[in-house]
Amino acid sequence: MPASVKIFASPSSWIESAAVDQCHQVAAFDGMLHVAGMPDLHPGKGAPIGAAMSSTVLYPFLVGSDIGCGIAVFPIRVKRPVPEKLAARFPDLDEPVSPSTDPPLGYTDSFGTVGRGNHFVELARVDTVLDAFHSERLGLAKGDLVLIVHSGSRGLGERILRDHTELHGAGPAPDPARYLENHDSAVRWGSLNRRMLAVRVSRALGAELGEPLVDECHNLVTVADGVYLHRKGAARGDGRDVLIAGTRGTASYLVAAHAGAEANFSVAHGAGRKMSRADALRRGKAKHTVEELRRTPVGSLVVCGDRQLLFEEAPTAYKRIEQVIGDLTAHELATPIVTTLPLVTYKTAAVGRR
Repeated sequence: MPASVKIFASPSSWIESAAVDQCHQVAAFDGMLHVAGMPDLHPGKGAPIGAAMSSTVLYPFLVGSDIGCGIAVFPIRVKRPVPEKLAARFPDLDEPVSPSTDPPLGYTDSFGTVGRGNHFVELARVDTVLDAFHSERLGLAKGDLVLIVHSGSRGLGERILRDHTELHGAGPAPDPARYLENHDSAVRWGSLNRRMLAVRVSRALGAELGEPLVDECHNLVTVADGVYLHRKGAARGDGRDVLIAGTRGTASYLVAAHAGAEANFSVAHGAGRKMSRADALRRGKAKHTVEELRRTPVGSLVVCGDRQLLFEEAPTAYKRIEQVIGDLTAHELATPIVTTLPLVTYKTAAVGRR
């Protein structure tokens, strides 16, 4: 009998039927117990993104290749936060640096780099305080600056998944303990890399960087009482603070998560794509110029020398973050604390910086 499936989205939310179908396909896997789809749910390569999936069997395929991908939020102080000047001072985060200590699994490739796709480093300003108690607890007030870092384990997670899939495809891990040992190392590597990215940016901007307020992974598996909880594009929602990313041209939301068992103790990780990359590229080129996409509707700047990536990651390619947060709130999975608005979003080095 297939596992239960619950989608935490309102009837007015845009959820592709293909993503729901993938949830039900996963629910039919051996050992599956429950599949929870978040309001940012969208189709992935064989498995849904924006889902938390519990099972008595460990499936590396359900975590995916970017093990340890997550979002960290750092308080930062910048003397003169003028976007045009700051954008020009961002370092080349495509160029790796040497770690000061041995990183997990000795993996040094791509250390200190942000990666492509939907990954980014963003200097943002707290725009609206939505919950005074939680904002005071975190030490955040309207006008404060934060550095948001979204990145993962780069090629390390891909290597770990490939070692499994070359022999077992989408099947279960024959040696869960061995996979989990490597998986946990990739999760630590991703967190360490996010800190290095924050340090690199703060030094380049001449800014004062604080300890992270949030560092939550949304591609991982956890184990409790013999149950494996796979999260693919879903953040841990068991009493944690989570930054749910909007787009480079909209607000993001910092929330206090309090999701229960029916949601597999998880919350959304972002706005969620509503267009494939190919569709976003085709439609974007018909509507926008490159320069239009480098300055967003909220007045922020985008550092991105890759023209195709600019179109693929355009704000219009994503769902409305307000709808995602509204669904989480309506289902009592999270309490919004503050919104942040971008000043400068780094995607990849500007033309001429390489």
